[in-house]
Amino acid sequence: MSTAEIAIAAAHRLQQGATPFALVSVIRALAPASARPGDKAVVTADGRMQGWIGGGCAQPAVVRTVRQALADGRARVIRITPAQAEEERDLGDVLEFGMACHSGGTLELFVDPVLPQAQLVVVGGSPVAASLVQLAPRVGFAITWVVQGHDGPAADGVRVVASDEVAAAAPQIAPGTWVVVATQGRRDIQGLRLALALQARQVSFVASATKAAVIKRSLVEAGSDAAAVQAIVAPAGYPMAASTPEEIALSVLAAVVAHRRGASEAAGGGHAVSEALPAAAAVASCCGGVQPAVPAAPAAAAPKPSCCGG
Repeated sequence: MSTAEIAIAAAHRLQQGATPFALVSVIRALAPASARPGDKAVVTADGRMQGWIGGGCAQPAVVRTVRQALADGRARVIRITPAQAEEERDLGDVLEFGMACHSGGTLELFVDPVLPQAQLVVVGGSPVAASLVQLAPRVGFAITWVVQGHDGPAADGVRVVASDEVAAAAPQIAPGTWVVVATQGRRDIQGLRLALALQARQVSFVASATKAAVIKRSLVEAGSDAAAVQAIVAPAGYPMAASTPEEIALSVLAAVVAHRRGASEAAGGGHAVSEALPAAAAVASCCGGVQPAVPAAPAAAAPKPSCCGG
């Protein structure tokens, strides 16, 4: 088998196992170098390498770059070239590594991270939950839908878990997911207990601020970890004039995508938009309790308050 065939076979196995890796390809080689343009290897974050991209002198720089690429999801071009001492220089479009190695030669490599498909767990059988299940795959999420007592067929590509009890559902869901609890009054506590047990990247709860506060307090009083409960994003989603289940799902999904892409951290927190809005009188929420209203506007342009979406 060629190095490319070995790397591609390894990539297929890692993808099947949802293991992150980078496909590293030689794009330029100056003699003396044992690798040739087109040679490839698959490299994982722990330094395992399958394929061929050159000798041992290049591997430390490659593994270091692979770890960076897997952490931020960005591809990179690196150059490994002889130098008196090992050093790293950012040349803009190329990251250059000096290699104090006797073999000489120069390699340019393209490091392309391949990450598992992002996983979104939707808890609840509400119309908002159903809309999320339909919409989220279109922006790259694999869906697990937790619906207590579900006995009907699932949509294509959607994995259904028919129990929201922690003991039954948690072993079926890998850690590191995003979770949205959209129970909307039916088994809210059970859904949130499951969400807290999943070691999720983020838990969002579709509910008004008042209702969320009451339920969070109940969870803590019942023994849930206070810090984990406090971290639940509620109301879920971005403030917008959402009223239909589809619009609320869009608002919630937009906030999840922003968190996934790091926008919430860059903005100083997931509620940066809502915190910028001036305080206003509360209005009734369709999900129970009350939530902040959008500030008053001229009658012709007055937006509707968001329905549990933010």
